[in-house]
Parts: sequence; C-alpha cells; structure tokens
Amino acid sequence: MGKKKRMRKLREQKELENKQPEARAIARYVRISAKKLRKVIPAFKGKTVEEALAILKFLPQKAARVWYKLVKSAAANAEHNHGMDTGKLYVYNAYADEGPIMYRIRPVSMGRAYRIRKRLAHGTVVVREK
Repeated sequence: MGKKKRMRKLREQKELENKQPEARAIARYVRISAKKLRKVIPAFKGKTVEEALAILKFLPQKAARVWYKLVKSAAANAEHNHGMDTGKLYVYNAYADEGPIMYRIRPVSMGRAYRIRKRLAHGTVVVREK
C-alpha cells in the first residue's frame, strides 16, 4: 500500500470517529496540478460556506474557480441529501490529490523529443454544520 492510500485511510478513519454528519463534493480529473490546487486551500478552509464562496470568487488563481464550484456543490449536497441548514455550514476539510499524468511530446533540435507532462488532480471538499 502506497503512502497516499495510507494517508487517505487514516483521514477517513478520523472522519468516522467524529460521527458528525457531513457532506462532500469531489471533482475528479481536473486539468490543473495538485500543487496549484493546494496553494488556495488555506484561504477558505475553516470558514463558513458564505465566506468561502466570497473569498474564492475574487481570488485570481485558476484553482479558485475549481474550489468555488466544489464548495457550492458540497453545500448543495448537504442541503439536498442530508437536510442540513446551509446557513450553519462551514468548510471542515479540503484536500487535493494527484491524478494521472498525460504525456505529450515536444520536438527539439537534433531529432530529439522532450516530454511535456500535463498533470491532472482530484479535489475534495467536506462541509459540516456548526
């Protein structure tokens, strides 16, 4: 078992211990690197959903648009699937995992070719009621 799987299992076990109702939204195979997604997380993690959406709406990073959609979707899931009050929701957790890498080739001098790595990522947002 790899490090990522172990970390994910530990994270899931901790969440099961808390037993508090939560809703999540997952965006898979997003065409942006996980590193760039992770840079935006501290701006909205721990804030209420309204605050998080307001912050993400005006951040200039491309990753902010991805997180904006995820937070909005997680809040909608909480309301629709779990009957939670959207006014009391806050962003409990957010994390970005690496996805597959698409390889492309760029021709260079003397008949050689350089690899271009187009990275994909998976983003997850978890919301809870206060």
